[in-house]
Amino acid sequence: MTSARLKRVEESATIRISNIANRMIKEGKDVINFSLGEPDFNTPKNICDAAAKAMYEGKTHYAPSAGIPELRAAIAEKLRTENNLDVTEAGVLVTPGAKQGIFEVMMGVLDDGDQAILFDPAWVTYDACIRFAGAETVWVPTVPEKGFIPDDFQEYITDKTKLIVVNSPGNPTGGVFGKKTLKCIADLAIDHDLLVVSDEIYEKIIYDKEHISIGSFDGMQERTITVNGFSKAYAMTGWRLGYLTAPPEILKLLLKIQSHSVSSATTFVQYGGLEALQGPQDSVKAMVDRFKVRRDVLVDGLNKMGLECKKPDGAFYAFANVSEYGNGTEVAERLLKEAQVAVTPGIAFGASGENFIRISYATSIDRIREALERLEAVFT
Repeated sequence: MTSARLKRVEESATIRISNIANRMIKEGKDVINFSLGEPDFNTPKNICDAAAKAMYEGKTHYAPSAGIPELRAAIAEKLRTENNLDVTEAGVLVTPGAKQGIFEVMMGVLDDGDQAILFDPAWVTYDACIRFAGAETVWVPTVPEKGFIPDDFQEYITDKTKLIVVNSPGNPTGGVFGKKTLKCIADLAIDHDLLVVSDEIYEKIIYDKEHISIGSFDGMQERTITVNGFSKAYAMTGWRLGYLTAPPEILKLLLKIQSHSVSSATTFVQYGGLEALQGPQDSVKAMVDRFKVRRDVLVDGLNKMGLECKKPDGAFYAFANVSEYGNGTEVAERLLKEAQVAVTPGIAFGASGENFIRISYATSIDRIREALERLEAVFT
């Protein structure tokens, strides 16, 4: 017997595609895997050394559920100086990954019958967490002509709406919300007394744009839950370390969920996170510079072969229109079969992505060029 709650949620499409690709690789096939959102760079050595040092010093026991004080203080300082948020150590919750933070938020603030707004297309896990909580996802369609950036969406707000999810820079499109867009969202949130969950995990992977935290707008601090982490900026996906800040009454509830479920983030991992924030930041810039080169090679190559694809302003995903050759699911299956290139169908992220595929360029430039040659052989 399984719970009805689990039946509301489908398997992650991104993980499913990656599992198929990995199975083919184990069978000896030369698959180029563009399906998962994971930097291919190693975690910087200074971060690894800090975590190892903490282990050898015996910091392998339980940590406070909210996180070690030193890391919470460093995160608060980061949020104040970089994001213009009025946060103290007491206002920070360290989580075992930003995804866990988002899960805790949805479970903590949503009830059966509530509605949460997602801008379509959106990362697959938001909808899953909303459904887990017993709430309903309201999809607000966006269009590629406007870079999948939302316009006025007041008509989608009802008396059941509880929160709005903002993800900028975003997955799967790489879109970055500018000040005008964020102001529109903030105004509607204030007018209708809504919460905003701002997932800023890609904030440092941004190209020639400015990252703005919606919680810094007037009247938004008391209604914004800002979620972030170390996975993308510091190539720490396997470390499972994230954090969030929220209004005090909400943070207290989220801490209750964490203490009764995962307890805390791994103790020595938190010391690695502390070094990530306080140590040299040159590795972040070097990684972003390389991502930008890869982006340009990939997107220019896609457009050259007739696949319409806008250069993303952030993250490390290209969202390509493949409607000339079928819908995204058909094309993804064809590419895996004929070219041994794994991409994610856009429909996995919402109906607006039906005719698109998401390509993660978190892989070497040589593999990107090889993949383009394989795609050209299929499409020409």
